[in-house]
Amino acid sequence: MRPGREVPAAQGRLVENVMHFARTLRAAGLPVGPGRVIDAVNALRAVGITNKADFYWTLHAIFVSRRDQRVIFDQAFHLFWRNPELLQKMLSLMLPQVAGAEEPGEEMSRRLADAIAAGRDRQPRPEDGEEKVEIDATLTWSDRELLNRMDFEKMSGVEFEDAKRAIARLTLPLAEVPTRRFRTDRSGARADLRATLRAALRAGGDVIPLRWKKRIARTPPLVVLCDISGSMSKYSRMALHFMHALTNDRDRVFSFVFGTRLTNITRDLRLKDVDVALDKVGAHVEDWSGGTRIGRCLEEFNRRWSRRVLGQGAVVLFVSDGLDRDAGAAGLEREIERLHKSCRRLIWLNPLLRYDQFQPKSLGIRAILPHVDEFRPAHNLASLAELVAALSVPAGDTGMARWREKAA
Repeated sequence: MRPGREVPAAQGRLVENVMHFARTLRAAGLPVGPGRVIDAVNALRAVGITNKADFYWTLHAIFVSRRDQRVIFDQAFHLFWRNPELLQKMLSLMLPQVAGAEEPGEEMSRRLADAIAAGRDRQPRPEDGEEKVEIDATLTWSDRELLNRMDFEKMSGVEFEDAKRAIARLTLPLAEVPTRRFRTDRSGARADLRATLRAALRAGGDVIPLRWKKRIARTPPLVVLCDISGSMSKYSRMALHFMHALTNDRDRVFSFVFGTRLTNITRDLRLKDVDVALDKVGAHVEDWSGGTRIGRCLEEFNRRWSRRVLGQGAVVLFVSDGLDRDAGAAGLEREIERLHKSCRRLIWLNPLLRYDQFQPKSLGIRAILPHVDEFRPAHNLASLAELVAALSVPAGDTGMARWREKAA
């Protein structure tokens, strides 16, 4: 636009509406900043708004950068721009009307509901002849649940941000294990013959002062294998925040995600900024929210990565619901058994354990259970805190005998 040219009123209203829509997406958790708002306005000017599909996909291309953001964007778009005569409304560039939730039977995302409800007070008052924007965000809200026990799937936008900050503060002090190396120590229990001979030579051989050594203890490597299939989409995002916190809290942490293929995201998660790190992960992972081939992905891990990352008594966190797309969980039991034999401790974190009546009936779960050391839930902050506490002490009675009997 040339300097000094007057901005048409309709065009100004379009910019205003896109800005409010971007604020809603940002409040719902999407990384939307002023730069993307400018890009969206410029893209709409280039593409035009005479077609509903073009309008949707233009904004989608600007505001959506990861696959897990698609659901939030889709719900926000249809709520924010909802109108029986959507095309005519876009052409007239009126303020959008938002009414309640989507079609009956479909539950609005709690983060999106809170984001839209919070945005009501920021929108300008409608002019004469315009309909007032009303939003009902009470469909999924419950202020009686404690954040610590709340399921990640049911969290609102504010609660989700609080949970991410709580996860960032978690520390994982793994119990140290003895290694095969020694270091010189006066209080050691074993004589260091090499150091003793060197000391004797320096003394001329008249005196042989004994030198002592002790075994070095070190925290073992930590390997995280996280399922990002469609059935795990609600929990994989929070699991990635947990993996980022672990990677930046300690050394020798190796992170992998899998759906239909295995992807090493260790280098991406080493970035300090969690948003930048997850953007990198989203750019590299191609099978987000798709199917699951656990056996095939474990086979690739055992073949390509196990000897590199499972040395020195590594601890493995296996985050998955155990639902395998391959018929009969082909090769899964063989590969999980090999993984179990290659590590010191294999812990399975399964969100399905949030159900009190959970039973290991699927073929994938029954194939995995006999070859894990611990079986734990991973659906809220309390379960992650309990995991941290369990890893800080040597393994005790984990109650796996009961689960193996059920899976038999």
